[in-house]
Amino acid sequence: MKKDNKLKVTYRVNGQIRVPEVRIVGDNIESQVLSIGRARQMAEDMGVDLVEISPNAEPPVCRLIEFTKFIYLQKKHAKEVKAKQVKIDVKEIRFGPQTDDHDYEFKLKHAKGFLSDGDKVKAYVFFKGRSILFKEQGEVLLLRFAQDLEEYGKVESMPTLEGKRMTMFIAPKKVIAKQMKTAEELENERVAAEAPAKKLPQQKARKEYTGPKVEGEDFED
Repeated sequence: MKKDNKLKVTYRVNGQIRVPEVRIVGDNIESQVLSIGRARQMAEDMGVDLVEISPNAEPPVCRLIEFTKFIYLQKKHAKEVKAKQVKIDVKEIRFGPQTDDHDYEFKLKHAKGFLSDGDKVKAYVFFKGRSILFKEQGEVLLLRFAQDLEEYGKVESMPTLEGKRMTMFIAPKKVIAKQMKTAEELENERVAAEAPAKKLPQQKARKEYTGPKVEGEDFED
């Protein structure tokens, strides 16, 4: 219910719309500019509401639709966009302070794949027993790892030691996610597509001077 109330407050409806004229849109309705009084009357005759969906347009854009149906469609659209958004997972890669080159290259390959897929990488060095004495070596390893992944990701946090773990986070450079367009943006695109193109004023052809030339004067631009 709270989400419904928030949506209802976002949009002005019918008598709440206080502008001289609006552009109306809707299903099976020709986009046109009408006075606010005529637009309200048209909505009343159709048994629907006049919903302001693009207040910043010139003139503001209003849709002829039942307001309860409009709110339902907005919530449905938001759920669909959320479902399509890619969730960023955190993939862990564990090293020892004395990881050999073969193991390092193997884990580097996996990290490149994770970052290319849009996932975040949590790389850490685990110090077991007396191996904590090699913490500087572990830091060097993580910094080398970050450098080798420079084309695929960027370091979010430098190596930090907590207990027996030295951890570093690397975020993908390219996040695969679809951006949600607001109803106003979608309606602006639709209105722009439906609006007739403005004709540029025709320029008058230059008249060429055909009279006698006077010495010292230049009649060309």
